[in-house]
Amino acid sequence: MTVWLILSDTHDNMRILERVENLIVERKVQRVLHCGDFVAPFTLGKIIKDGVDFHGVFGNNDGEVLLLSKRSDGRIKKPPLVLEIDGLKVVMMHEPLLVETLAKSQQFDLVIYGHTHQVDLRREGKTIIVNPGEACGYLTGKSTVYLFDPERGEGAILEL
Repeated sequence: MTVWLILSDTHDNMRILERVENLIVERKVQRVLHCGDFVAPFTLGKIIKDGVDFHGVFGNNDGEVLLLSKRSDGRIKKPPLVLEIDGLKVVMMHEPLLVETLAKSQQFDLVIYGHTHQVDLRREGKTIIVNPGEACGYLTGKSTVYLFDPERGEGAILEL
């Protein structure tokens, strides 16, 4: 079974990033998609792992863009980032400015974003919209991520 880990807004919470690191190993995650607000480059060692595909976008609190880009080997990009992965067309961003328009276009199988720190899981026709909430847990008191099975086209929020 293929497992993707979708997360956002880690905001340097190293305690939670250690849980994320363990989750990647325990659930045999093949792909990590981070929707921005890593904040500091030193956090990347917890989520970028050998043998695990990684894609990320910059968020509004990612001030060290050059070092984040360098430490991720260029795998963190300016949003929106369009990807074709496992036969699915994915668009990822941090802020939700284009979510509704992109979902309604029906050009994407998955539209993922962060920024609001609120979980948002819904469908618009064939398009699945996912905001995994905040991994850091700073605003809501809940540290959440989304585990996605691309073969079945479904997933679930996991509280860390």
